[in-house]
Amino acid sequence: MSETSSWMEKVEKLANDAATREGCFIYDIEFVGAGKGRTLRLFIDKEEEGAISLDDCSNVSKALNLLLDVEDIIPGGAYNLEVSTPGLERHLIKPWHFKKAVGKKVYLKTTKALESAGVTDKKWKAAKTVEEVIESADDEGVRFVVNDVDFKIPYNMIDKAKVLFEIVKGQKK
Repeated sequence: MSETSSWMEKVEKLANDAATREGCFIYDIEFVGAGKGRTLRLFIDKEEEGAISLDDCSNVSKALNLLLDVEDIIPGGAYNLEVSTPGLERHLIKPWHFKKAVGKKVYLKTTKALESAGVTDKKWKAAKTVEEVIESADDEGVRFVVNDVDFKIPYNMIDKAKVLFEIVKGQKK
């Protein structure tokens, strides 16, 4: 275990504790930057997506800040702490992120052409991006069905992915 992963695991545990006390959960956590520009970013959510308030972010930030000050586990001096929601166009990283996004339209970029995932359809086999609705997701990958073409992309082929925010216009009566 590297030194970074060791202290980050401790930070993640403290962040989970702080978020849980406020009725939230950790969607994602990252530590970015160098020198005085270092930032610990915490993305929180609730089971009812979109239910996070500014107060939730503030309360989790205060609670985590206190815990981190007491524990003093982040090496290298000063850093900034940011607590926010994952947003409407949330990034999809972990399998459970994709599972929560089933039925939503996503943008997905792969590291290789879809042909290497076994896709044989002419329209899709050379593609490296998909903007479609997720049909299903499991522990191995994400599945799409587009115009009767059914294909699955394994997580190890996904370079980046995010939910696409769409405005749905109301129907006239």
